[in-house]
Amino acid sequence: MPVHVGVSGWSYTRWRGDFYPEGLPRRRELEHIAEKLAAVEINATFYRLQRPSTFAQWRSQTPERFRFALKGSRYITHLRSLRGCRTPMANFLASGPLLLGDRLGPFLWQLPAWMSYDAEPLDAFLRLLPRSSAEAAELAAEHDERVADRAWIDVPVDVPLRHVLEPRHPSFASPEAHDLLRAHGVGMVVSDSAGVFPMFEVVTSDVVYVRLHGPRRLYHGGYSGLQLDRWAERITGWQAEGCDVWVFFDNDADGRAPYDAVGLSSRLTGG
Repeated sequence: MPVHVGVSGWSYTRWRGDFYPEGLPRRRELEHIAEKLAAVEINATFYRLQRPSTFAQWRSQTPERFRFALKGSRYITHLRSLRGCRTPMANFLASGPLLLGDRLGPFLWQLPAWMSYDAEPLDAFLRLLPRSSAEAAELAAEHDERVADRAWIDVPVDVPLRHVLEPRHPSFASPEAHDLLRAHGVGMVVSDSAGVFPMFEVVTSDVVYVRLHGPRRLYHGGYSGLQLDRWAERITGWQAEGCDVWVFFDNDADGRAPYDAVGLSSRLTGG
């Protein structure tokens, strides 16, 4: 099974005239990413609900082999703290992600750094997560007026949906937290954040999802050749265990993320 290596977002001024060739129109930046890499992590979905037409455009700009991971709404994770979020989840699912069909990779749910492990709300949230696009469409049909004029709840093809959780509180190091994720088949994100947040390296599902935020400073700097070699070794090990591995570089501030992603991809494919 191939490793999906990509970047977190792609619309960065720092990349223009550098990773993006001078004069490349902004509307073609995603197309350029798709020529070099296998996947992208959509961050825009974390900040606001998108439109179905936006998802359709992203799909049309990329080849069939390309995959999209979607970052879940911060309204659910940060503002509602995973509580009472059935309708917000319906709105999120109705905003258009199902248009991606079989191009849809894992949903990433990032928790705020202050949120400690609390079994009851987390268990209820994990139970709510749809496990197929058909289940997602059924839940999306419960949307409210926020997306009433632009909801998309059709399913072009029914595919399995996977979810991963990125906690940022040390209490998630507990075996109880890991067992709860395993019970729901949700992956624990391996997050390298230059020591700002804890890194959990336990495998809790068949999906291993790695986020590389920077080796020495959060969102800054680049990974050395030796560091990329070491990550490639670890990824190869997860592959050997039968895991579906996704890796996204988020060290975008200095423009290193796309180069590091290409470098890791090269190591994993032998060139």
